Amino acid sequence: MKLTKNLILASKSGVRASVLRGAGLDFDVQVSGVDEAALKQAHSGTAKDLALALAEAKARAVYDVSPRDGLIIGADQILECDGALYDKPGDMDEARANLLTFRGKTHFLVGAVALIENGDMVWSHCVRVALTMRNFSDAFLDAYLAEAGPSILSSVGCYQLEGLGPHLFDAIDGDYFSILGLPLLPLLDGLRAHGGLAA
Repeated sequence: MKLTKNLILASKSGVRASVLRGAGLDFDVQVSGVDEAALKQAHSGTAKDLALALAEAKARAVYDVSPRDGLIIGADQILECDGALYDKPGDMDEARANLLTFRGKTHFLVGAVALIENGDMVWSHCVRVALTMRNFSDAFLDAYLAEAGPSILSSVGCYQLEGLGPHLFDAIDGDYFSILGLPLLPLLDGLRAHGGLAA
């Protein structure tokens, strides 16, 4: 699809880039360098507020470092379970502990995407997806971790729906692209609304 403005993805996520490429968009990638840990530690609001703050901060940081014409996409995702917020696991032991916490429960992926143009946030969107993990056995979990491997450490939920992740779940209520970390359909609407794509 032909873009009518330059498009920059402020993310190092290969999955987000793949989603945009799959939609036929041509874009540059520029990693923001935002200190996400500091922003999370300082934040006291809801998961939605935090996801949006992180998405905006990433896009704004890219503009501040390299101001240029076009639309800059920032995105982030927070996992919420039993009122607690979770980050990407640091190692496989933490991934195992997190999955044991999520087992048999519904958790929520709260995602946000923001567009920055000329230093201003011109559009944003938040989404909340409910995912219910089945009550899998310890033996299944060990086999899953061994087969999935360290690639799951790049996911806040320790799973990838484009891989072995579906085996963990009983039910998912929400948009596939949002689970991957980029609410694609709302983003496409946002790009059309701000002249990035032909309507």
